[in-house]
Amino acid sequence: MAVASSAHSTIFSKTSLFHHINGFKRFSFCLPFSSSAAASISSKKKWRQPVASSELELGGIKIAKDDVVRDDPTNNVPDTIFSKMGMQLHRRNNHPLGILKNGIYEYFDSNYPNLFDKFDDLCPIVSVKQNFDDVLVPAGHVSRSYNDTYYVDSKTVLRCHTSAHQAELLRRGHTHFLVTGDVYRRDSIDSTHYPVFHQMEGVRVFTPDNWEASGLDPTSYAAEDLKKSLEGLARHLFGAVEMRWIDAYFPFTNPSYELEIYFKEKWMEVLGCGVMEQEILKSNGRSDSVAWAFGLGLERLAMVLFDIPDIRLFWTNDERFTSQFSEGQMGVKFKPFSKYPPCYKDMSFWINESFTENNLCEVVRGIAGDLVEEVSLIDNFTNKKGLTSHCYRIAYRSMERSLTDEEINDLQWNVREQVQKKLNVVLR
Repeated sequence: MAVASSAHSTIFSKTSLFHHINGFKRFSFCLPFSSSAAASISSKKKWRQPVASSELELGGIKIAKDDVVRDDPTNNVPDTIFSKMGMQLHRRNNHPLGILKNGIYEYFDSNYPNLFDKFDDLCPIVSVKQNFDDVLVPAGHVSRSYNDTYYVDSKTVLRCHTSAHQAELLRRGHTHFLVTGDVYRRDSIDSTHYPVFHQMEGVRVFTPDNWEASGLDPTSYAAEDLKKSLEGLARHLFGAVEMRWIDAYFPFTNPSYELEIYFKEKWMEVLGCGVMEQEILKSNGRSDSVAWAFGLGLERLAMVLFDIPDIRLFWTNDERFTSQFSEGQMGVKFKPFSKYPPCYKDMSFWINESFTENNLCEVVRGIAGDLVEEVSLIDNFTNKKGLTSHCYRIAYRSMERSLTDEEINDLQWNVREQVQKKLNVVLR
């Protein structure tokens, strides 16, 4: 179920990876497991944007870079995004995301022994149908736009949520499952947003034998079980906290809820959930059933549980970060190492009708990578001729070392040049 993730908000058998349809390579659902190590960059050398490998391996199947990053008008996947694929931070047992994932597994294994199937290496390249249609995302929903989603081609995307696998798992006969994986969205740049993050999806299906003796109707039975299960998960992760349920809307569940906890003197959203829409169950061979589903963002919760202040830290290989976490040690508080100074650069330009902030952030990320900390609009106005000007402030800061003036000036010069070229704006 696609719901709140990291601090992002949402809309809410081994076979050949490729099938040829209408002349395009198509990506199929892949189930095998694999692991991948991240490359490290020496902090002693002048920083350069990492170059994506020409191929990677997911589930034991090789994916060529040219299959994902293409010179095609329907493709908007940059090299920087391809370079993150296959890193699978959630499968590293001594990484905060892996520790959190395993902590959630522990809860379900303890309370529902041998009940939930677990998937954490499903291919992130999915069809538009899997990503949107199968979970009832409306045709005109903003999440379908090229501004929000990474398209491999017009019929294939990098999944925006782990819900993209829900329908196929139901068709394969799975009735209780947890799906964890990396998800991809074009987004803003700040300490809580990143174009690649991680979600966990949970689904439980009930048959008439489950609810008939309860005296409850199917929907009420599923909703009651859902709330009981997730309140237990919240206590497992956060202790004896106060909780509340908020009515919500998601296209794929009805009724829908958000669970909030009172933590560190404020209310915090933990996850979104609900009773699965009957249309999804009927379409996947479960017309006699009712089900619940939940979705949560691992980064959002890990940042709170481990006191991690910046989402970019999850991707660092700096031993001053990685050495602080160990397998099974939930909630160890991150101890910040030296805080290197930021450098701010402003850029003003006249925008056009097609300009979007997400497109700007893609250009900036493509040049500066994780050296850019934040991009924020600090001023805008419209002149008498009807032209609109935006002024953005870009904060550059390395998590590992001090940046030189030469590096920052080179980055800003390249950013200005590429923003003007790729976004067709007029610099001021």
